[in-house]
Amino acid sequence: MSFRVPNNVSTVNTARPALAGAPNAHEAPLDSRGICANSVPSRDSGSGRPRNAEPATESSGLYCSGEVRILVLDDDDQVGRMIREALEGKGFHVDVVSDTRQIGAQLRQQPYHLIILDYVLPGLDSEQVLDWIKEHQADASIIVVTAYPSVDSALSCLRARTYDYLTKPFQITHLQGVVTRCLESKGLLRLSEDALKVALGAAIRERRKGLGLTLAQMAQRTSVSLGYLSQIELGKNSASIETLYRISLGLGIRMSDLFQAVQAAL
Repeated sequence: MSFRVPNNVSTVNTARPALAGAPNAHEAPLDSRGICANSVPSRDSGSGRPRNAEPATESSGLYCSGEVRILVLDDDDQVGRMIREALEGKGFHVDVVSDTRQIGAQLRQQPYHLIILDYVLPGLDSEQVLDWIKEHQADASIIVVTAYPSVDSALSCLRARTYDYLTKPFQITHLQGVVTRCLESKGLLRLSEDALKVALGAAIRERRKGLGLTLAQMAQRTSVSLGYLSQIELGKNSASIETLYRISLGLGIRMSDLFQAVQAAL
């Protein structure tokens, strides 16, 4: 997957020395912890949550269908905290384990929806950790992060059916996007009705303009009134299934293509 993100957002890295023969990761300015010095959400003293925490998705119109539990397994405590703050700011419950001796017990403690796993954990075999997750967290999706990408580790993650494989350093916004898509695919994040109307309207308008059609021409093609079409495109009115079917025919696409365009835009 490729993402375009601003240059001034936080980047996660590690301060570990490079392994012999390992590919060189893209270098970024680091502080003494191995993390880009850009600011991350600060914590209220004793609250355990970032200030101004918002629901998972207010900006995108997505909301959590229930409590979302995420486990971060990374021996770098600072990286773990940074990830936790970034995801807690989206309204998720996030646990972080940096002591590798506690990983097995944590995996048995409670079910998680998503596990973010540092592939190289000191004193542990990566394949063994993936087996533990499969045994104790069979329903959890896995996002692997690693400072030492290799063909072998990528193939191992494919066999383990991990959701994604990210190399350090990575932009925090990149990780947030991957997490959002993962949770949405599990049905844990959903578009609100208002957000869905706006997104569908935008997809219809973009397709219509791409075909060089005016609203009047579209109304003629679909037998839907011009005013109703305008309200649908502006996200101010809901379209019935029959109307969406007519619009899809007028645009020369399937109804499913409209919803795929909405999903791709998230």
